[in-house]
Amino acid sequence: MKVVRAKSAGFCMGVSLALRKLDEIIEKEGRDSGKIYILGSIIHNPQVVEEYSAKGVITAESPDDIPPGATVVIRAHGIPKHMQNILSERGIRAVDATCPKVKDACLLIEQHTADGRVLLLYGEQTHPEVKCLLSYAAADSLVFDSLEQCRSQVLSVMSKYCLAAQTTQDRGIFDAISDDLSSRRDLDLVVLHTICDATKKRQGEAIRIAEQVDFMIIAGGYESSNTRRLAQVIESHGTKALHVETAAELPLDRLKAYQSIGLTAGASTPKKIVDEIQSLLESL
Repeated sequence: MKVVRAKSAGFCMGVSLALRKLDEIIEKEGRDSGKIYILGSIIHNPQVVEEYSAKGVITAESPDDIPPGATVVIRAHGIPKHMQNILSERGIRAVDATCPKVKDACLLIEQHTADGRVLLLYGEQTHPEVKCLLSYAAADSLVFDSLEQCRSQVLSVMSKYCLAAQTTQDRGIFDAISDDLSSRRDLDLVVLHTICDATKKRQGEAIRIAEQVDFMIIAGGYESSNTRRLAQVIESHGTKALHVETAAELPLDRLKAYQSIGLTAGASTPKKIVDEIQSLLESL
């Protein structure tokens, strides 16, 4: 079996930076100190989170779950502004590991909504990054995850709008949304380009590989938005795809029927998981 692996498969810059900061805190304060927390999953990969749990890092769901005097590492997706304020008020040391691309998007939204513009955000309503981005909107906001949902929004010509996107969304769909809204000459609209370039390149490479193979495997956490989006982008271009978290989930009997398989991974997928999947595929 021929396996074509994406060069971009594995950790992106933001994920690597977040984990590096967490590693530095563990090294400084020591394993099993009982004082190192993360607020939500540091990245959307359960295997990585389990590894840090074994090192004594505690996952908290709320700032109220973190005792004063402890250290909390802010997840790569960022946290809403009000949570940052609570951590400060409770005397908790916060180490910001928010992805720089997410931070840039937050500041752009804050800047361009300061005059009362309504934020139109292309993203997943319940995703942690989206909650973070929304907290920087000075005025009202509307969230949608498709062109169809965007068209269903009731927009007033009496309001001003600002269009942005979750950093890991589909660039093609965002451009279609932007073009659709911009075609309405009666709307006062500012378009912010907040989708990460690494996301665009990863999706583009996946599409190119999908055109060369019979089937695609996408490795990554099921909670990972950018991994799910990779699978959607590939299938939208006509190639069958399967999203798995680990090599143990591969349907080997089914995959034996293919002569060539493409392999890519989300931005929060460790290299060793991608290596294990590749090795198993090549052994068929």
